[in-house]
Amino acid sequence: MKKYYPRIADKLLESSLESSGAVLIEGPKWCGKTRTASERANSVLYMQDPDTRESNLQAANIKPSLLLQGKTPRLIDEWQVAPILWDAVRHEVDRRGEEGQFILTGSVTPVLDDKISHTGTGRISRVKMRPMSLFESNESNGKISLGDLFGNIDEISAISQLEIEDIAQAIVRGGWPASVTSKAGSAEKRAQDYVDSIVNFEVSLVDRAEKNRSKMFALLRSLSRNIATEAKNSVIMKDMEGGENESISYPTIQSYLNVLQRLFVVEDLEAWNPSVRSSTPLRVSPKRHFVDSSIACASLGMNHEHLLNDFNTFGFMFESMCIRDLRVYAEAMGGKVYHYRDKNGLECDAVIVLRDGRWGAVEIKLGANEFEKASRNLKSLEAIIDTEKMNKPSFLMIVTGSKLGYRRDEGVLIVPIGCLRN
Repeated sequence: MKKYYPRIADKLLESSLESSGAVLIEGPKWCGKTRTASERANSVLYMQDPDTRESNLQAANIKPSLLLQGKTPRLIDEWQVAPILWDAVRHEVDRRGEEGQFILTGSVTPVLDDKISHTGTGRISRVKMRPMSLFESNESNGKISLGDLFGNIDEISAISQLEIEDIAQAIVRGGWPASVTSKAGSAEKRAQDYVDSIVNFEVSLVDRAEKNRSKMFALLRSLSRNIATEAKNSVIMKDMEGGENESISYPTIQSYLNVLQRLFVVEDLEAWNPSVRSSTPLRVSPKRHFVDSSIACASLGMNHEHLLNDFNTFGFMFESMCIRDLRVYAEAMGGKVYHYRDKNGLECDAVIVLRDGRWGAVEIKLGANEFEKASRNLKSLEAIIDTEKMNKPSFLMIVTGSKLGYRRDEGVLIVPIGCLRN
């Protein structure tokens, strides 16, 4: 078995087990849910093990409590194979009255039906896992902590060891645990296999309804071409037209997107709605993102050399990778990541908001040539926030692919993605 790379989710899982009877770890396939859960579990039930799948399903239908017997915490991997296990776990948690009894993992969000009668509120805590951030894959040196920035750190100093070629490879390879130690060619092939698996198998297994593979692949390619933008469904539909995809309806696009969301493949970035001093209308459209930038690159057939020869596309893919990392780091603190844009054209790539109301604004720029404009955007956003109703920003930050981390004269922080951590 390969070496286990510690995950930020490890601590989230541990704290959740201390406060809840059961914990659900959900996220895309291959992101490391089972390995992380098994590091903490004392017994395991693999629902998709071909040797025991049928007998497990029979037990689930006849007496599901049989599958819950074992040392605790007991891991039930891919629980949604037998949805009745959800209520069985909830009931057993109530019966035992103790914390840390079960860990469930799931790669698909199931549709609530007659087999799931209770949401699990108060009994089953949730932990979201994504592919590995650069800090988790040991590519970020972690010299700058996002948590520390929310503590109003004034000065920072750090140097990233990542070259631009390293960043290109990380984008295309993705944060899949099986790929982080692989050679570039092998890692890129694994990302392509992931996309092929989505199109050929996974999307049709979600709701047992056959999906048109050509249309699904065209949708993934269109989303990839529009990554880190606010492209509406109508734009995606038009972009998909041609070849075998001439008759694409809005309901078809929406149903396919819903499946990709349930598989945790797409993860759009919601718009932030702050209190501002002016009456400027805010845009509410989300930005298009995948859970990992490698999905976009694989869908377009791009390797790291393509990115190095197309810095416009490189910039969008870099932004998407950084959004992944910011989400991992922010959610470890109970925070959430948004984007901002108003109808006057002012925009901000990411806004990190914590539960206590603290927030920080982030522009994501690959190179130093964009720092001046990004800094003006951040200061303009700071100026329009109604600080009688909201906190002042804890920080204004430019996350970059360059090497030096420092504080600019106007107070904006320059933070290399190769130096950032939670």
